[in-house]
Amino acid sequence: MTAAPLAAPPRVVGRSAWAVAMRRFRRHKLAMTCLVIIVLLVMMAVFAPFISPHDPNAQDLTGFYAVPSPQFLFGKDDLGRDILSRIIWGSRISLLVGFSVAAIGILIGIFMGVLAGFYGGRTDALISRFIELMLSLPTLPLLLVISGLLAATDSPAITAFRTALGAGASVVIVVAVLSLFGWMGTARLVRGETLRLRNLEYMDAARALGARNARLMLRHLVPNLLPIVIVQATLDVGGAILTEAALSFLGFGIQPPVSTWGNMLSNAQEVVLQYPWIPFFPGLMILITVLSFNFLGDGLRDALDPRSRL
Repeated sequence: MTAAPLAAPPRVVGRSAWAVAMRRFRRHKLAMTCLVIIVLLVMMAVFAPFISPHDPNAQDLTGFYAVPSPQFLFGKDDLGRDILSRIIWGSRISLLVGFSVAAIGILIGIFMGVLAGFYGGRTDALISRFIELMLSLPTLPLLLVISGLLAATDSPAITAFRTALGAGASVVIVVAVLSLFGWMGTARLVRGETLRLRNLEYMDAARALGARNARLMLRHLVPNLLPIVIVQATLDVGGAILTEAALSFLGFGIQPPVSTWGNMLSNAQEVVLQYPWIPFFPGLMILITVLSFNFLGDGLRDALDPRSRL
């Protein structure tokens, strides 16, 4: 009698850390709701020419401060322009500023933080003192001064820059100014995480196999920094949108005729009591967008942190 063949052991399929994190994230109802809102906002910005009911810059001289109506759902502003159309087109600039500033800040923050945490010693001390110096500066007053100087400067280089970009010159200036002060938080987070990761066993094994410093940083450090960087990026987007709105509200941000939610609020600040619907809708869009990115960041943080309970 021959023995029956042994059954093959059951195959165990493991899940990657990212798959587990995404499964946890999908269980976070508030974050998923905010993700849907953000996707809708991005789609509104992308398809603005097709869904905008009117030309955002078209003026109706007979319809100043028109109240909301079926034809103009959000009413008209002081120049008779459709507020809904301007909000739809303004989403392009506000989201562009938010994503651009966050991306530039993340890149600079990763570069500075990894250098400081990986090399330590004098490099760490020099970069850390520079970060502390930047954090000690009064950000908003400096943003106002720099934006005002760049807007008022008539040097040949600045004039040629404005001529080449036209109305988009103020957008580039605002992105550059906000990026200058938007990387320090990421750099401090990355530095602290790099200090923890650089002495772990897998880093020692890579060094023993002859990996050079550049490979250690790019291949072994940066991928493991992505969870905290992704969370920080979502918070940076909301912060950049809010700061751009503040600059535009004060008159030092993106200038008309380019439509942004911030300069729409600036144009309405003198009539906020007489015509409250004019500042209400752009302010509501800023509130919804910033809250959505902040709650999305909270959900990602909980999903990517194995110690949290979802």
